[in-house]
Amino acid sequence: MFVLPPLTGHLHPALALAAELGRRGHVVAWAGPEPVLRPVLGPGALVLPTGSRLFREQAVGGTEAIRTLWQDFVVPYTRFTLPAVRRAVREWSPDLVLVDQHSPAGALAAHEQGVRWAGFAPSAMELGRPPLQPPELAAWQQELLTGLWRRAGLPAAEYTDPRYSARLILAPTAPALLGVAQDGLEMPGGEPLPPHTEAVGPLLTDRPSTAQFPYDRLDPDRRHVLVTLGTLSASVAGDFLLRAGQALTSLADRVQAVVAAPKQVLSKLPDGVVGLPQVPVLDLLRRGVVDAVLCHGGMNTVVEALAHGVPLVVAPIRHDQPITAARVAALGAGVEVDFTAAPATAIRDALVSVLDRTEPRRAAELMSRRLAGLGGARRAADLLEECAG
Repeated sequence: MFVLPPLTGHLHPALALAAELGRRGHVVAWAGPEPVLRPVLGPGALVLPTGSRLFREQAVGGTEAIRTLWQDFVVPYTRFTLPAVRRAVREWSPDLVLVDQHSPAGALAAHEQGVRWAGFAPSAMELGRPPLQPPELAAWQQELLTGLWRRAGLPAAEYTDPRYSARLILAPTAPALLGVAQDGLEMPGGEPLPPHTEAVGPLLTDRPSTAQFPYDRLDPDRRHVLVTLGTLSASVAGDFLLRAGQALTSLADRVQAVVAAPKQVLSKLPDGVVGLPQVPVLDLLRRGVVDAVLCHGGMNTVVEALAHGVPLVVAPIRHDQPITAARVAALGAGVEVDFTAAPATAIRDALVSVLDRTEPRRAAELMSRRLAGLGGARRAADLLEECAG
């Protein structure tokens, strides 16, 4: 049974893992809100409904963004869904529960029922304390987690951090992209990965989609930049996207942009841009029509781009995105720009840098080979089978 938050960046890699497990004869059930999960997972997925809650607006950056994520989403979502997740574990009797680090209800219910559980870390937020993150923030998170444990009625003497399975934590990325002290890219203040963490590389599979992309609008005589800032960034991304639009206007004679953005932003972008509220990112990358990606530094987007050897311009907003952006730059596979303050000229220069120089492309292609060598969905499924015993 998979217990994940209803966020596409968390669901997409898990979808590839579920597909691999299905090919091996296993049955995967998803605990979560049916209206959100169904469009992402497709009609054939087994969904054990939990209900949902509305997301509250998150702070733009810094430690306040982490605090709002936890106090306004992770904790209330856990409390709201725990009764349904408990019922699902009790009635469905899974051999193993895969628990996203931002869905503690799965770990609480599995512990209560004596069911083995493994962790899932599609972002780097909980994998080692990032550099410069104040220790009091970690202590505050622990207070929230122990509070959830008590509220669930579990014995205090048995407490275990529901973010960290004692058996296995799957991370669909590479050590080189994590803000931890290893892999030859040490970051001062970064901590090692938690025990039993396995970085398995990208988890990629075909994804259900009802949207039709207008491939006939892509100009074969221009290079293409994919611009995507993530589902949860839509409310804060408007100004940056307008600056990016200005940058792309100055390159319009040789660069065509494919932009994923809200309709109210798309209407303000220059002519010639292929803009949609949602774009098939993975399909575009697989077709080889993307020459560079401009994104917010979400781990899913970064790993998918690098898995296809595509360099990046990264404008991190919050959470683990600054760490990921710094790693991309350190690897030479991209350029970082300031989400809040970078003028259109700086965004333009960054795009020209990754499009015209050979070094970013070569670094991205090197990372593509390294990511492929980590095993992907096959290795992740092997590890889950071992964990389930």
